Amino acid sequence: MGTGSICILTRHLGTSPSLLNCASCPSISGTAVQRQTRLTQHDEKIKAALLVGGLGTRLKSVVALTPKPLAAVGDRPFVELLVRQLRHQGIRRLVMCTGYLAQEVENELGDGRKFDVTIEYSKESHPMGTAGAIKLAEPLLSDSSDFLVMNGDSFIEVDFRELIQFHRRKNGIASVAVVKMKNEQRYGTVQITPAGRVSGFKEKTDGDPTGFINAGIYVFNHRILDHIPDGAVSLEKDIFPSVLDEGIYALEQHGVFIDIGTPGDYARAQKLIGQLYQAAYRKRPTDGSA
Repeated sequence: MGTGSICILTRHLGTSPSLLNCASCPSISGTAVQRQTRLTQHDEKIKAALLVGGLGTRLKSVVALTPKPLAAVGDRPFVELLVRQLRHQGIRRLVMCTGYLAQEVENELGDGRKFDVTIEYSKESHPMGTAGAIKLAEPLLSDSSDFLVMNGDSFIEVDFRELIQFHRRKNGIASVAVVKMKNEQRYGTVQITPAGRVSGFKEKTDGDPTGFINAGIYVFNHRILDHIPDGAVSLEKDIFPSVLDEGIYALEQHGVFIDIGTPGDYARAQKLIGQLYQAAYRKRPTDGSA
């Protein structure tokens, strides 16, 4: 996608490019890696942890009695879109990091067999933050040198194989999918060097309307868990700034991106349901099972 061109999301919305404005950046762009790489046997065993335990405070006016990941988009829970995206690309070992209304999430997804995946659960008894939830799930993530983490309230069109291979080439402690955002100040921005290394994070501000934002998908080396203390901890505010010297790298994505964290974006997701599922199945599935 060329510099300044509007991605599929805003075209389907028929609005100004307030949600996403993609631009090419060769050093970090996912499109710069043209060769499709097949998951190795080692990569196929990678686990994906989904952060689905948030309170969803901003969304309570429209889904008051439902955990945010179970909010219906079309006639299906939003989290099902993420599960199907992972399965389509061969990632079948999932961990749900639950909290608020955890039993409802487990009742809906079960052990994963209806999606042809396996699902395990790590349940927090009180809010622990994004990093705290991952630390709590450590016993379920201990059998792999790397693991995926996804926010349970956002969707990004991504090639997981490409992101995993990017992470392994960079050999850092973490890799993050990012998107170029224009005219949207409710996100903090990710500061990235020309070589694609993350140099810092900037909080939400009215003075920086355009930049790379964290799209909510990561590949972590297992040693990240050594840097996360027990208790309530944030990835973005506490852990990432403390491990910059260990190497955090960013890979730009150019496809559909949306989160359902606000009533406005949740309403947009309803209009985009067909495009979201098309995007979830757009990437070529892997050969074999994961």
